[in-house]
Amino acid sequence: MKSTKKRGGKTGSIVALCIVLVLTIALGVIGFTGVSLPPRGLYKVLSWLPTSDSSAWPESLSLGLDLRGGMYVEYSAKAPAGSEASFDELMKGTMSIITQRLSDKGFTEANVQQIGVDGIRVEIPDVQDDTVLDLIGAAAKLEFKDPNGDVFMTGDMVKTATYYYSDGDHQIAFSLTDEGAKIFADMTAANIGKNIAIYLDGEELINPTVQNAITDGRGVINGLGTAERASSIAAKIQSGALPLELTQQKVDKVSATLGQDAVSTSVTAAFIGILLIMVLMIVRYRLNGVVASWALTIYVIVLFMLIACFHIQLTLPGLAGVVLGIGMAVDANVIIFERFNEETRKGRSVKASVRAGFKNAMSAILDANVTTLIAAIVLLVFGTGSIQGFAKTLLLGVIVSMFSAILVTRFLMNRFVNAGATNVALYTKAVSGKEVQE
Repeated sequence: MKSTKKRGGKTGSIVALCIVLVLTIALGVIGFTGVSLPPRGLYKVLSWLPTSDSSAWPESLSLGLDLRGGMYVEYSAKAPAGSEASFDELMKGTMSIITQRLSDKGFTEANVQQIGVDGIRVEIPDVQDDTVLDLIGAAAKLEFKDPNGDVFMTGDMVKTATYYYSDGDHQIAFSLTDEGAKIFADMTAANIGKNIAIYLDGEELINPTVQNAITDGRGVINGLGTAERASSIAAKIQSGALPLELTQQKVDKVSATLGQDAVSTSVTAAFIGILLIMVLMIVRYRLNGVVASWALTIYVIVLFMLIACFHIQLTLPGLAGVVLGIGMAVDANVIIFERFNEETRKGRSVKASVRAGFKNAMSAILDANVTTLIAAIVLLVFGTGSIQGFAKTLLLGVIVSMFSAILVTRFLMNRFVNAGATNVALYTKAVSGKEVQE
């Protein structure tokens, strides 16, 4: 019965290794080429693994400006003199308006972000024409229209628009200038029960129903659903009335050729580095090195799959985060294998050494990865631009590397041992050619 059980365990381990090998190869091939699924190829899985050929870079991976080419512009912003609005609300609304304008004109991959306290950076991939800057800097056009669609008031008559929460409802409180208050009083009195729409740059922003005449220039818009929606609309109304004054500080362009060269050289360097690491691991740790190389292959496949799924935009610093994550994955394996070797030198069996090696390595692995995770989170929260790109890929890379070391490497090592690879010489010179029994 005991020998039958061992044979069953050995066969099962071999089958498990074969299945994982087939899945690894299949995912690798699909990752590089993509695949169409039945019926009639209507369902497509896009490729997600990078190649050194920049023209064949997977569509599922979004490239940043430094890799794709395009232009970016940086502004300093300040509130108009005499503004009563919150600067943060004005900043939020201004960025939202710029994003919407660029999206409406077809620049859907443009990235607008705040830099420091009063800076705005706009990145527009695949653009070299300076005329797009006119679109960014134009003043917002806010219009109030009556039920017939005629404009009766513009945004310069709005003094403030603020989001607040009251009586279980997300609302916007607004105030008007003296001229606006008079116009709005007449219009609301004549349209009780009807809708007065607010348009921003020709697009309907909101279409509230007039419940009563507003004669004092102060009103409330309620029933906005969520805090996010109410806050966003308030910011847009406020920014339409009092847009931030933007001063252009810097404009730069990255040629498409330079971006493609950066992609090619970066990916080629990463491939060479990974291959050298695999060779070194195999030479140093023998069969465990093969396990590490296999786990590293799975790590790369899963990492780029998640980058594609989460739509993380890759930049040069982002690729640096990927490479650093690979280093973290290898480092975890080195710690495990060294602990494994220490156990074999004590005369333990391979199976017992695997178990003890993982147990003794876990604290060091967790300490190293948790501290890196904390650093990545801090960079992600407080960093901007390329720093955030680095932080995102590093954060994801460390999480996947922990999965790779703790689960994948352990699974593969146990399966090899159960499949009959119990000779210590397959793993280390610690006990040369000797098969230690439990």
